[in-house]
Amino acid sequence: MPRNTLRMLAVTVLMGGSSLAATSAIADSSAGAYLAARSASASSDYVSAARYYTQLLARAPSDTFLLENLVLANLALGKMTSTIPVARMLDSQGVNSQIGNMALFADAIDKQNYARVLERVSEEKGIGPLVDGLLSAWSLLGEGDMAAALAEFDRVASQQGLAGFALYHKALALASVGDFEGAENIYGGDSASSVRVTRRGAMSHIEILSQLERNEDALVVLDALFGLDLDPQLRAMRAQLSAGKTLPFSHVRSPRDGMAEVFYSIASALQDEAAADYTLLYTRTAEFLRPDHVDALLLSAELLESLQQYDLATEAYQSVPAGHIAFHAAELGRADALRHSNKVEAAVEVLQQLARTHGDLPIVHTSLGDILRQQQDFENAAKAYDRALSLFDGPDESQWFSYYARAISFERLGKWEQAEADFRMALDLNPGQPQVLNYLGYSLVEKQIKLDEALAMIESAVAARPDSGYIVDSLGWVLYRLGRYDEAVSHMERATELMPVDPVVNDHLGDVYWAVGRKTEAEFQWRRALSFVDDASAIEANPERIRRKLDVGLDVVLAEEGLDPIQVANDG
Repeated sequence: MPRNTLRMLAVTVLMGGSSLAATSAIADSSAGAYLAARSASASSDYVSAARYYTQLLARAPSDTFLLENLVLANLALGKMTSTIPVARMLDSQGVNSQIGNMALFADAIDKQNYARVLERVSEEKGIGPLVDGLLSAWSLLGEGDMAAALAEFDRVASQQGLAGFALYHKALALASVGDFEGAENIYGGDSASSVRVTRRGAMSHIEILSQLERNEDALVVLDALFGLDLDPQLRAMRAQLSAGKTLPFSHVRSPRDGMAEVFYSIASALQDEAAADYTLLYTRTAEFLRPDHVDALLLSAELLESLQQYDLATEAYQSVPAGHIAFHAAELGRADALRHSNKVEAAVEVLQQLARTHGDLPIVHTSLGDILRQQQDFENAAKAYDRALSLFDGPDESQWFSYYARAISFERLGKWEQAEADFRMALDLNPGQPQVLNYLGYSLVEKQIKLDEALAMIESAVAARPDSGYIVDSLGWVLYRLGRYDEAVSHMERATELMPVDPVVNDHLGDVYWAVGRKTEAEFQWRRALSFVDDASAIEANPERIRRKLDVGLDVVLAEEGLDPIQVANDG
């Protein structure tokens, strides 16, 4: 169905705005459980939501609002076997629920009851024009009627905005029955520009070309779309193609696989268009229909992470088998979910183990370095970046972040010469990169060296990222260091607008106000800065120094530190 329709449906279902209304009996007699269930649903706490709705249904087993919300919670948890009976109850009461229909389609597909899929579509008990059309086509193929299946794919493709999906699935259907020439006619023919290009789509095209004994053409496609910085899965494909081996067609092997791909491909399209809660229902259905669909598992995990359901995300990542070629991606995701749930030691352990098993992947060491750097273990972070960079044969544009991150580690360790060299290498590899320009420029300002160059760097960074509070703060601060206090004011005020509760930015604005004689406002900003200081910011926004400024003023503090007093630059 059109994306705007999907978006509206997502809002309707997930915001509790279903066409179904809670019965007054439930709301009155079990108000506590009902409110707890609604609260759990609103916060995407599916485990609690499922528990509360189940409890409420014990008192009102035919309440359609409760039934539909329990379907949603169970499906979001990936518990399709628990979802299907509830969806049947909902259907038996004449409720045409989109999410209930999704579960009932999955049930029919699981039982290879393709006639039932077609029947539900004909009864308009479906999900939407796109999904219903694609499921109908695959069901016709499941019943052995290839001609009717192809005609249905073409019918869907004729609808505005749906051609990319329909042609992609038509190519997969042809390839699934061994008609690789027919599939290649879609990928490489007149309709090629209409086919929706995704990573999985590109990989299936590469497999199709290999099946046609066109490995050289497959390599051209692979290199053009993915370049040379390949993950293990693409690297393995390239090695086999280069060795003259024929790749098996693995993306869809049966109508059931094809229908799993329908739900996954829709989910991929919805990822940036609809609510994560809604998209998750599609990936969970794809998982049920094809448990080895690792891309669906990984997308489910990403969606759960975006919903701040970190324990569920961790479980999803962990469900990827250790022997799978995408295992490293799952472990990287699991480490990130663990970090977000404040299980930092567990996250580090995951990455350290991954470094032992997948030590040939730079991203593993870079990820380890990032989390160690965030924990202020700069020594070991720098070593992790060393290992990441050592895996390259020579300078490569993709290395810029590793050099940048290692430079930060060196700077925090007081190894300025090494830090500056890495910052400049990062800029050589990625000229004009705002983060690098800002950090290097700010560091030069703090060391009070090369201030003119620092100013030029930060001005370039601000031009590229005018709404970045950190970068605007750096511009204000370098102007302050240069004694151009009046110019600094507007930039520092803008930085506090962008980052109103950042202690460093507020502290800096206080210093700038003091320098232009606005001492009452300076003291106000210093007090604000103190109220926002926490353990993470206490190094740069030293609370003791701020208190001292409040007691005796900035001029005395600078004198006590042996620094030059406030002095307006001669050039104004």
